[in-house]
Amino acid sequence: AVESIFFHRQVRSIFTLGHSRGVILLALAMQEIPVVEYSPREIKKSVCGNGNASKQQVRYMINQLYPLKESPKRDDAFDALAVATCHYNRMKWLQ
Repeated sequence: AVESIFFHRQVRSIFTLGHSRGVILLALAMQEIPVVEYSPREIKKSVCGNGNASKQQVRYMINQLYPLKESPKRDDAFDALAVATCHYNRMKWLQ
């Protein structure tokens, strides 16, 4: 599962994100691994129950769901855990 791309003000960032995303999607396609995309709003709603949740709220919920000895320092790690949690929740509902 991956987060869908969203509007970003910094052009350089969006190009870097687009290139990284393209490499990931190509690698998955070459291995015939299906890709599911979720919007940031869908992810926040799945994790926090509110599609307009802040980064801090997502971080708090991830820490509640996965109590680790040491909390990840980077937002990227929380984003990845949030996407995985959203996908898990969605797959649970489909079964």
